[in-house]
Amino acid sequence: MSLIPSILGGRRSNVFDPFSFDMWDPFEGFPLSSNLANVPSSARETSAFANARIDWKETPEAHVFKADLPGLKKEEVKVEVEEGKVLQISGERSKEQEEKNDQWNRVERSSGKFLRRFRLPENVKMDQVKASMENGVLTVTVPKEEVKKPEVKAIEISG
Repeated sequence: MSLIPSILGGRRSNVFDPFSFDMWDPFEGFPLSSNLANVPSSARETSAFANARIDWKETPEAHVFKADLPGLKKEEVKVEVEEGKVLQISGERSKEQEEKNDQWNRVERSSGKFLRRFRLPENVKMDQVKASMENGVLTVTVPKEEVKKPEVKAIEISG
């Protein structure tokens, strides 16, 4: 097991993965410093949901992405494939409407936009990407092209 995920705050991604566009923020998790105290709360809320957690596994048949998106409907999530074999998953969780007489005691659920991009390997079938959402989990399946095994022909040795 690598030490890198524990150094980076328990992330499950690989820092050396050339297919991921994730950026590591060395100050993630630190309390806001005094010079950031004037940042509007809407900006802080948006960044809270910016890093949707996504698992990427490879099976012999496909690349499978799973994203935990609790509380989102499939209409609030976009899955797109760009030229150059880039998978993009994005969406937005709206802030709950505040009523005039409401008093919030605690707000921990994040809201705002998120965007994740993954560069896919060459061996994928971009025209057969499928996505489904069930119980707040988005599953995107990107089938792989079949690898043709080289034909081996035995040569008879004369002598």
